[in-house]
Amino acid sequence: MPASRILGPDGQPIAKSDLTREIASVSVSGIRRRYQDAIAAGLNPDRLKSVLRAANDGNAHAQLTLAEEMEERDPHYAAVLGVRKRAVLGLERLVESASDDSADVQLADEVRDYLVNTPVFGRLLASLLDAIGKGYSAVEVRWDTTQTPWAPRNGRTRLETAYTWRDPRFFTYDRATGRELRLLDDTAPVDGLPLPPYRFVVHEPAIKMGLPIRGGLARLAAIASMVSMLNLSDWLSLAEIFGLPMRLGRYPDRYAMSNSKEAADAINELKNAVFDLGTDAGAVLPESLKIEFQSAVAGVGGADLFGGLAEYLQKLISKAVLGRSDAADATPGKLGGETAQSEVRRDILESDAEELQATVNDQLVRPFIDLNFGQHARYPTIKLLVPDQEDLTSLVTMLEKMVPLGMEVEQSVIRDKWGIPDPAKGAKLLGVKADISPVIPATNRAANRAQSPADTVGAATDPTAPLVDRMDAEAEPLIDALLHPVRDLMQSSGSLEGFRDALLGMYPSIPPNALASLMGQALAVAEATGRFEVQP
Repeated sequence: MPASRILGPDGQPIAKSDLTREIASVSVSGIRRRYQDAIAAGLNPDRLKSVLRAANDGNAHAQLTLAEEMEERDPHYAAVLGVRKRAVLGLERLVESASDDSADVQLADEVRDYLVNTPVFGRLLASLLDAIGKGYSAVEVRWDTTQTPWAPRNGRTRLETAYTWRDPRFFTYDRATGRELRLLDDTAPVDGLPLPPYRFVVHEPAIKMGLPIRGGLARLAAIASMVSMLNLSDWLSLAEIFGLPMRLGRYPDRYAMSNSKEAADAINELKNAVFDLGTDAGAVLPESLKIEFQSAVAGVGGADLFGGLAEYLQKLISKAVLGRSDAADATPGKLGGETAQSEVRRDILESDAEELQATVNDQLVRPFIDLNFGQHARYPTIKLLVPDQEDLTSLVTMLEKMVPLGMEVEQSVIRDKWGIPDPAKGAKLLGVKADISPVIPATNRAANRAQSPADTVGAATDPTAPLVDRMDAEAEPLIDALLHPVRDLMQSSGSLEGFRDALLGMYPSIPPNALASLMGQALAVAEATGRFEVQP
């Protein structure tokens, strides 16, 4: 077989068979076993300390097992970890070309068609995000070389998938640096084998500095999760003891000292009667024997203590995973917020998205281009777009003030910001009922009053009417002088933020004296008009 012309990162030729065969398969009895021993059952502080210490020494098998079991046994940890993952998975995916050159645009189209726009790409991202809890995640890629371009295969069955999540316990880090991930194999059960090129996508998020095996959130939340499970066990014991009424049946003391069949039958009959009442919380005692039951004191050993501790531990876990403790029990589906993205602190979401796209671009996009089109100086990139945060309430307030002044805003822009689709043709619409009364400009009020003096009772005898007309005429040029520069500013501003800043900067130069004087006169006239109208 002739040597392949496709070279790997090490400069050695790559054969087609190396891209298609399964490498990290699961076995029943080998080093990569399907079933693993449990860790979380019976976990205590001493056991947890030994698990974490073993990971520090390079043996992370027990720590990885505990991380998986925490997602199964701790509902709160599983919930907040799921929120953080879904926040990234819900982001819009965009493929950017390296430049506007036609060749670069064509490469971007190939990445979009054969990688991003496939049913299994989302599964790849979800599998890689498993690294958030465990510190790293490895996904095996199987290529389809039967057609061009070579791309991750889309099998006919669920098992013949392009991307296969591999148990992180199938891998180990090299002992020298602790940073090179290697595949455990029956031929190398301790040090493992180097990962072949183009076959794995390995995600190692930099949640904290240091070795990748010590960077997973499960390690950070392990203590709080363990205490939470122990607290729940004690809480259930409290509920079992004090949550159900105790039934006591007493028999004569002489029966306790007697070995007669009559006494034994009497005791058994009493016992059956007590336990036939319902639950097992019952006992039979001699009359002279007394048992005192001490109730748990609220705030000391009762439900308040266990409930408060449980809430505190949940907040710690939420803080560690989401960066905030107030979103753990948020109600999703509210307009304008409380999506998965809004529940995760924005800087954490941006970091997760940036690191994930860097992993995919370096370990999937680049190999795809190299295998099919050769090495390039620049490569297309997959972007995970984090939506901009906007104060929609402030936006509405500004629109209410600016639109009546003449600012023109496209409805589609506002609809997109609110996530409201365009109405369907013929659909019944919500809206403000039109006002049939025409708005009369200030300059026409005096003329209207002169033309129809009978419209208002007593208008002819109103002594303030001439003053109102005069102030209307005097106010018009003053208001125009104020609004004219504002209108010009609106037309020249490219954004609401720019208009706001420019308007605030223009405020000190506005001469308010003349208008303020006129407004003072108007208030005096208004008071006089009110007094005239209320006269009998």
